[in-house]
Amino acid sequence: MRNAPTILHLDMDAFFAQAEQASKPSLRGKAVVVGGLGPRGVVATASYEARAFGVHSAMPMAQARRLAPNAAFLVPRGGFYRSISDQVMELLRALSPLVEPLSLDEAFVDLEAGGAAWDGESARLAGERLRADIRAVTGLTGSVGLAASKMLAKIASEQAKPDGLVLIEPGTERALLGPLSVRTLPGVGPATGDHLRRAGITTVDEIVEAGEDELVRLLGKAHGHGLYAMALARDERPVVAEREAKSVSVEDTYDVDIHDRVRVELEVQRLADRCVRRLRGAGLSGRTIVLKVRRYDFSTLTRSETLRGPTDDPAVVREAAVRLLDAVDTTGGVRLLGVGVSGLADFTQEDLFAQAAEERAEGPEEEVPDEPAQEEAAVPTEHQWRPGQDVRHAQLGHGWVQGSGLGRVTVRFETPDSEVGRVRTFRIDDPELEPADPLPLVRRRPEGTLTADAADEADPAIPEGSADVTVGRPGSVR
Repeated sequence: MRNAPTILHLDMDAFFAQAEQASKPSLRGKAVVVGGLGPRGVVATASYEARAFGVHSAMPMAQARRLAPNAAFLVPRGGFYRSISDQVMELLRALSPLVEPLSLDEAFVDLEAGGAAWDGESARLAGERLRADIRAVTGLTGSVGLAASKMLAKIASEQAKPDGLVLIEPGTERALLGPLSVRTLPGVGPATGDHLRRAGITTVDEIVEAGEDELVRLLGKAHGHGLYAMALARDERPVVAEREAKSVSVEDTYDVDIHDRVRVELEVQRLADRCVRRLRGAGLSGRTIVLKVRRYDFSTLTRSETLRGPTDDPAVVREAAVRLLDAVDTTGGVRLLGVGVSGLADFTQEDLFAQAAEERAEGPEEEVPDEPAQEEAAVPTEHQWRPGQDVRHAQLGHGWVQGSGLGRVTVRFETPDSEVGRVRTFRIDDPELEPADPLPLVRRRPEGTLTADAADEADPAIPEGSADVTVGRPGSVR
């Protein structure tokens, strides 16, 4: 482990919900919940205003509605969040060539590799610069943790939330970790945590007291040795610039179990097409097709078939997925279906599938839209107007759906840079109303905002209301 806190962990604050608040002026400062809105939907992200009512990620949406009935409940807009994530990742890569994204809103950065930091003070300045730049470019806030290892940097960013910075001084790690819950350590989920609790181990200090041999006895050799090292603050994992994808997959959970076998097959084909679009978008192909089926009794089955070579041909993936479905009993109903492709490569063996290509040669391949449900008909039906969805009216301009029902759809007309907009209600088949793409969050970098290559001697301003804390140095709360 290095002797300077030059590993940075960034975690955007309530990312999906914060992005929705930034793009919808009427939701700023209000409780916002993003996730699946059907009876079986779960919360993806809740704003801090919603968390005050007890709403949290992975909670059933029905429970979230009971806890915060007046919150705005919105469907996710993946493409919109990805565009913001791209802006944030660009800022991170300006700091260092070693950036390890963990998700759209989270990443590790090796500041030392890029020359952005070499000791505690330069690391703190780099973290402050990054937070200021993220706010200037996107209008959003993120929390930063700085430490000498990835594990500790992530713990620091969690302590910094929301909208703060925490630096863990080298030499203070053991004292910091000791009183924390065992669940703080990587690899300790609910099952491992319960197993340790039954053995009387609930804190990191108690892991150390139990000793390595006892952990190996309780958890097995690999897990026991690894967890003991983590408890001693030993973490040598490097920041890896490119985390190679092992598979590409899509899945849907249905509000009502599907009993019709023909409908199940059609859903599998639709999922296969979506999976191939994602595969092609990443410039990849794959040779193993995987089908996932969760049945009415929550039992989950997976079936796979490995082809002779990698493909990104939608017809081939569809046919393979349907063949796999033939081996699955769906009697009683299906609640979830998924299709995935693994064994990824960045090329295809077109000769293996020449016949399928020739069969389509009579006409151009039809481009399948990202949102097929909205493109199947010229006029959306009632269930296709989803809360949070972007729309455009021929006369009133850009807006978003607040809700729909009884043949009506309610739209609030506002943009990220406008005042709070007015609400209007239309027939769901109003010819002047149509789905639209999200408007970008365009921010100008304020004059004087520091970039990654700004002079290290500068003292960047910390956004109002933020927290900046150094752990392990008395009197260092800023």
